Amino acid sequence: MSIFLREHYGNSRLTASQIIKDPVLLLAFGFGSGLSRKMPGTFGTVAALPVYLALMQGGQWLYLICTMLSVLAGIWICDQAARKLEVHDFGGIVWDEIAGFLITMYGIAFSWQSLLAGFALFRLFDIFKPWPISWLDRHVKGGFGIMIDDVVAGILAAVVMRIWF
Repeated sequence: MSIFLREHYGNSRLTASQIIKDPVLLLAFGFGSGLSRKMPGTFGTVAALPVYLALMQGGQWLYLICTMLSVLAGIWICDQAARKLEVHDFGGIVWDEIAGFLITMYGIAFSWQSLLAGFALFRLFDIFKPWPISWLDRHVKGGFGIMIDDVVAGILAAVVMRIWF
């Protein structure tokens, strides 16, 4: 038994190896970051950092298009993962954190301070779920439900970032 990984994931009792070998689950689990026993959402947001750094090199339009695609594809990815795991919004599904962080950082000039602030703000909104995030988290189901609370958390964090930076 690992202190970092679970033996099984979800009601379907998938192993880490099964998740890594399945392309949809690999994406849903944030390239493996969601396999963490503790704080998978935080590790999923950490997995978003290299994605963010790569996308910001391509300019605002590419960043925006890829962020929108990550949200739209994320609805399907998260829905499929939830079905395969037989659990709605299993903690290890972190594609929504990746998309939410990309939303947070859209249009913000890069600095280490902005990166850390964006990370912290997104995690705070995602963890504490102020209204309307908490309502969406409780009432909207399926892949859209898994994604929408993190999309709104990303939007709220982006608003704070725009005011702050």
